[in-house]
Amino acid sequence: MNKWIDEYIEQHKKIISGLNKDIIIKLIEAIKKTRDEGRQIFIIGNGGDAAIASHLGVDLGKGGSLGKKKRFRVFVPSDNVPWLTAIANDLSYEDVFVEQIENFARPDDFLLALSVSGSSPNIVKAIKRAKEIGMGTAAIVGDRQGKVIDMVDMAVV
Repeated sequence: MNKWIDEYIEQHKKIISGLNKDIIIKLIEAIKKTRDEGRQIFIIGNGGDAAIASHLGVDLGKGGSLGKKKRFRVFVPSDNVPWLTAIANDLSYEDVFVEQIENFARPDDFLLALSVSGSSPNIVKAIKRAKEIGMGTAAIVGDRQGKVIDMVDMAVV
């Protein structure tokens, strides 16, 4: 068990040390700018990334906003399970994010996509539509081969 934990910690140190700090700073600045301009932040992800999207939505919406003059306006489409499943059932799972973006997004809003593969069809479709609308876009992905890396304004890999 000790060996496994040591290897796990070392693997995470290697990943963290390889992160591009400039891109992370750019992402934070874009999120702050979206807040400061009263724009909305959309956070999308599937599976475990949907859970992370929810957690980040709470961290920004409550933790980053309580007692502050400027508050984060955050929308996590996967949090509305009835709507998500209705879209998936009546249209396709590929449309679960893009259809909700269609209802709420405006130019200069911001879309943050979380995806291990960076190639999930519903994530790709949402980013494509967000760009068409004029939203800022970013992705946090785990695969350097992910399709969305070249689609977004900034990608943390």
